[in-house]
This record gives sequence, structure tokens and C-alpha cells, in this order.
Amino acid sequence: MSSVLLRNIKTLVLGHPRRVAGAKMNELPTLDNAFLLLENGKIKDYGKQADAPDRADEIIDATGRFVLPAWCDSHTHLVFAGSREGEFADRISGLSYEEIAERGGGILNSARRLQQTSESALIDQALPRLAEVRGYGTGLIEIKSGYGLSLDAELKMLRVIQKLKAQTDLTIKATFLGAHTFPMEYRQNRRGYLDLIINKMLPQIADENLADYIDVFCEKVAFTPAETTEIVEAGARCGLQPKIHTNQFNSMGGIEASVAAGALSVDHLEVMTDAEIETLRNSSTIATLLPTAPFFLNDPFPPARKMLDAGLTVALATDFNPGSSPSGRMPFVLSLACIKMRMTPQEAVNAATINGAAALEEEENFGSITKGKSANILLTKPLSSLAYLPYAFGTNCVERVILGGK
Repeated sequence: MSSVLLRNIKTLVLGHPRRVAGAKMNELPTLDNAFLLLENGKIKDYGKQADAPDRADEIIDATGRFVLPAWCDSHTHLVFAGSREGEFADRISGLSYEEIAERGGGILNSARRLQQTSESALIDQALPRLAEVRGYGTGLIEIKSGYGLSLDAELKMLRVIQKLKAQTDLTIKATFLGAHTFPMEYRQNRRGYLDLIINKMLPQIADENLADYIDVFCEKVAFTPAETTEIVEAGARCGLQPKIHTNQFNSMGGIEASVAAGALSVDHLEVMTDAEIETLRNSSTIATLLPTAPFFLNDPFPPARKMLDAGLTVALATDFNPGSSPSGRMPFVLSLACIKMRMTPQEAVNAATINGAAALEEEENFGSITKGKSANILLTKPLSSLAYLPYAFGTNCVERVILGGK
């Protein structure tokens, strides 16, 4: 038996044991002057410091510190080959994301590099990124394919993600995003690429059990709502539930198609109509917002306040990728959520923990300080208040991260 006792916690942020929506997201259960006992990788007990046990295998003094559930980052592209700062400079010079994509840049740029990179090299590049996001407090993470865009390269990406699971203590969920964009050789043969995804990629992914979810980039520069529906229906036949990129640049029917397909989440949502918000309100689909992408692209931010006021379940994630969000720093995501999207610190924490876990079907195991859940927690440096965490956007306030009790 292995046990860890955190004593003298200034504030233990318990959070909610299950997903929360709307006004409830502004409520964040906490316990002051507390202890937390971890045992065999699980949360064993917590309470007032006066009632703390007097022994454990390891004792941590948390005086002046906050303890929170580890972040649950439900949308990343963490496996990629190399950076794209050249396009960053192109955007500064005036080119748009769409213009760069039309020139064969963007996703196609990453695809060319990835196709030429070995599995072992991809793993060697990804492991430091995983260590970095762990240091920021992330314990549960989703990683997508989508920089392969061919049968062999998409399978390579997904196999890399599976191998990463064995080399890190983060919990990883894998998403197949072969429908990220159309490869250049299929630009005049869209049907051919759809058939490749549906008839070649998906059956082999299912045979090897390489993915948990399926994703489609439903946008004018990528796939139509009808194409999205066809792909996710094929994915459903292979046991993959959809998590869909949509409404990043345009409102074009992606929300309606996603909800109709039973999507677990719709992600981005920088551009939203009142009717689309109402469609989400009448569904179980989670609205996952990725504020570092519009920050980096200098685009409008998602209307989070309107979504919350409408009663939606909102999650936050990093969208860590080399083109539009080259950062996996969840605390900065919380800062942007508060500064640019008018979310309260309490709403942001709920969105980045329990609702992120729900967007990966892991709310039974992660996302809150609940007895029996996995012992995934972060310990801050001494803080004056919880609001200091998103307020001090340039400071790393995370002092220690414990995953699975270690």
C-alpha cells in the first residue's frame, strides 16, 4: 500500500463529481484548511485539517497552497513533426489561415513533414511535450491524428499515440482525424478521399483498436456538413463516437450535423448564431472552447458568456498544435477564458477539469476531488486566492503535479 498525505492545504478545490452546465458552472465547491489522503493511486479521503490522519508513506506540507484536480485537456494535436513558425511570420505579413491553406501550407505542411518522419522520431518529439503539459498540471489528455492524410501515415500517427500511453503517466485518449483536410492529390477528387477514409482507414483502425473517437474538420476549407455526416456515420459503425471541429471560421451547418450525429463534443465555436446555441442547449453535446487558437490567429473569441447564460455545458482545452495553437499550457487557457471570454475563474476551472473529463467520457475517474477517483491533482505555489491563478497569466503557479498518486 502506498499513501500520500497533503496537510495544511489552504484551499482544497473539490469541484463537482459530474459535469456542470450554465449557472452551475459558477459554483465551485472548496474546503479551507484541509487535508487530502491519496492511497494506491486513488483519492481515499479528505476533510478538515483537524481531522487529518497522522501518518502516511509520504507527507506534503501544503501551507498557503491550493490543491485542485489535474486539468483534463480534451482537444490536442500533440503528435506532430516540427514547428510552423514560418506561417506565423506569413500571418503577421497579412496572409490569412485560409490563404495559407490554399497555398498548400497549414495542415498540408504538417502532413508532408509527418509522412517523412519515423514513428520513433515522432515519439521522441512528443514525449517532451507530454512532460511539459504534465508540468502545467494536465493529467488527462486527448491526442488526434490528422497530420497523416494517407492510410499509412494516419495509422502511423495512431500507433504512435498508442505507444505514448505506455511511456507516460498521463491518461491519453486517441481520436482519428483523417478528415482534417483534403490532401493535395484529392483536391479534385473529394469522393476518392472520402472512400479512402471510409473503406480503408476506418476498418483497419477498428481492427487494431487504434482510436477512441472520430473527428472531422467541418469548415469551408475542409469538409461540408454532408461529408461530415457521412464520415462520422461510418465511424459509428466502427464503434467511434464523434468529437467534431466546427464553427472555427464559418457558421455553415456543422453544429446541426454534429448534434444529429450524437457528437460527444463540438470544438472551436468561434462563430456561433443564437439558433446554433439553442441547438446545443437541447442536446447532450459539450461545447469545447479553444481560446488559444483565436488568440494566436488574432480571430474573434467564442461567445462563452452567451453560451453559459444559455445553460450550455462548456469545456476548455488547449488545441495544442504547430499551426494555430503551439502551446499546451492549460493555465493560460484559463487566463484567456477569463480575460477574453468573460468567464469567471470558477467557470474556467470547472470547464478545464470536470467538463473536460466529460468531453472524454472520463468523469467517473477524473476531473474532481472525489473519493474513489484517480489521484490526479496539482498543487499550486502559495496563492492569495484562486483568482490569482488566471490573473497571473505569465507566471507558472503550479508547483507540483501528482498523477495516479505519484
